[in-house]
Amino acid sequence: MGIFKLFSGFLILLCIIFLTETHQTTAKDDKIIHIYQLQKGNFSIKVTNYGATLLSLLVPDKNGKLEDIVLGYQNIEEYKNDTTYFGAIVGRVANRIGGARFCLEGKCYKLFANDGNNTLHGGKVGFSDVIWSVKNYQKDSHITFTYNSFDGEEGFPGNVIVEVTYQIIDTNKLRIKMVAKALNKPTPINLISHTYWNLAGHANKYGILFHRLQLNAQNYTPVDSNLIPNGQIKSINGTYYDFQTSQMIGSRIQKVPGGYDINYVLVDSSKGKHLIKAAVVEEKKSGRMMELWTNQPGIQLYTSNKISRIKGKDGAVYRKYAGLCLETQGFPDSVNHPNFPSQIVNPGQIYHHIMVYRFTANY
Repeated sequence: MGIFKLFSGFLILLCIIFLTETHQTTAKDDKIIHIYQLQKGNFSIKVTNYGATLLSLLVPDKNGKLEDIVLGYQNIEEYKNDTTYFGAIVGRVANRIGGARFCLEGKCYKLFANDGNNTLHGGKVGFSDVIWSVKNYQKDSHITFTYNSFDGEEGFPGNVIVEVTYQIIDTNKLRIKMVAKALNKPTPINLISHTYWNLAGHANKYGILFHRLQLNAQNYTPVDSNLIPNGQIKSINGTYYDFQTSQMIGSRIQKVPGGYDINYVLVDSSKGKHLIKAAVVEEKKSGRMMELWTNQPGIQLYTSNKISRIKGKDGAVYRKYAGLCLETQGFPDSVNHPNFPSQIVNPGQIYHHIMVYRFTANY
C-alpha cells in the first residue's frame, strides 16, 4: 500500500507539471485539461479550458514588483470540487433564477435547483464545470475557448454555441469577450466572469476591506432573503450601497447584512460608444488601480462573504472578504421580471458580452 501511494503521488506530481506547460490542444485531446499562458512584457495571465477559467494575473505594483492578484487554487483538481466559482466563466444563465423555473413563449421550464429552491450559476453542472475546446491560441495575444451546450442541459431549452476569448492588449489590458449563438430555440443567456480580485496580492491577509471602489451606478435591484430580486429598481442614494464616489469597501460593509452581494444598474453614459466604464478599484499600499469597462446593463458586487478558510494558491488561506468580484451581467432573475432587460436570445441572434480591464500603478 505504501508503494502504491508513493507511485500515485508521483503520477499526480507529473500531472501537475504537465498541466503547468502552455501549449495548444488538438481535436483529439479536447477532453484533456490544459493550462495556457498569455504574456506581453511583465503582464501575464494563465487560463485553463476547465470552465474557461482565469487562474492568475500578474501585474506590477508601484515599485515594479509583480504579484498575482487573482484568487484561486494550487491545482486543477481543486477547481473540480470548487463551490466558489473562482475565476470561472459562468452560464448558461449566471446568478440566480427564482424557483428554479421560468416560462417562455407559453412553455414553462423546470431547472435544476442547486441553491435551495433556486438555480444558481447555471445549475448543478454549469459552464464553469465543463471542459471547453480550444479554437485558437497565440501566447502573446489571445486564446479562444468554445463549448456546445445541448438542448435541455440543466433544463435550459435549445442548442447554444458559446465562445470565450481572453486577449491581452498592450502590457496592461485584459479583454474578455463572451459570444453565444442560439441555434434552434429561444433561450436565456447571461454569461459572467466570476473572478475574485485582490489588488494587494491574492494572499494579502487584509483582504479587500481597504480597497477603494467606485461604481458607475445610481440604482440597484433589491433582493429578498434568498438573494432573489423582487423586481424593483431603487436608488442607492442615502444607502450603504452607494459607491458613486470612491469609498473604502470596509468602511460600511458591517452595515450590510452578510456583506455586499447585489446587482447594480449601470449608468449608460457611453453616448453611442460601445463600452461604458463600470468600476474603478484602487489599493493604496501597492498603488494598483483596476478600471473595468463593459457593454452590459448590470454589475454584481460580491465581497467573498461566504469564503471561510479556503486553502488557495501558494499556501494562502482565504477568509471572508478575501477577494472582490465585479461581475458585469444582465440583471439576475430577469426571466421572471418582464421589466428587467431581456436576456432571451432567439435562433440566429448573437449574444455579445465584453469586459475590458485596465491595470495601472501609481508610481
